[in-house]
Parts: sequence; structure tokens; C-alpha cells
Amino acid sequence: MKVNIGHINNTHGQWLRTLGFYRTEIAILKSILTEIAGKYTDTGVMKEVEHFENQFRVQNNNIDILSHDIHANISKIAQQAQASSAGYIDGALQTEHAALGTRTDDQEKISSALVHEFRKFAERWM
Repeated sequence: MKVNIGHINNTHGQWLRTLGFYRTEIAILKSILTEIAGKYTDTGVMKEVEHFENQFRVQNNNIDILSHDIHANISKIAQQAQASSAGYIDGALQTEHAALGTRTDDQEKISSALVHEFRKFAERWM
């Protein structure tokens, strides 16, 4: 099966913008977390602070890996499309592209849930 890259070209940019949004959002939340950590020394609060520090680190790492994989897919698609006079890619590369879409959707759900969870925490302590 061959797929015209015109059908998938814009999705990479959309995925990278979504990941960039959550990377920025996490950076903002980290600064709020730092502020909360500076105000409270209670063990319970500090336990939650540590939880969010760890989650922010993990999700930033996941976003970095996924962004890298998307850029690698862009490169592979460009190489294959350039080699094809009609601008098509093969099914295996399309399958990889679809899997990246699923991973991006999953990352967006995880990041959104983390942001929501953190906002509830911050409302209690700000």
C-alpha cells in the first residue's frame, strides 16, 4: 500500500505543537511548584512536591523522546518521498506514522491529566 504524503504532512506539525504546548505548560507548573515548595515544609506537602517533580521530569523526558521519534519519521518520509517520483511512501512507514499519532494522543492525555492533577494540588496550597 502506498500513501500520498499530502495526507499526512500537516499532522507532524500538529503533534510537535501539541508536545511543545505541554513542555511549556510543565515549565510553568514547575515554577509554581518551586514557589509552593519554598512556602511549606510540611512532610505531606513535600511528598506531593516530590511526586510532581518526578512526574514533570518523566513527562518532559517522554515528550523529548516522542519529539525525536516524530522528527525521525519526518526525515524518513522525506527521504522516501524524494525517492518516489509521485511523492508516495510505503505502508510500513505509514504504519510507523500512525503509531506516532497514537503515542502523541496518549502523551496528550497523560500530560493533560497531570496538569489537571497539579492544578488541584496548587489550589490547595497557593
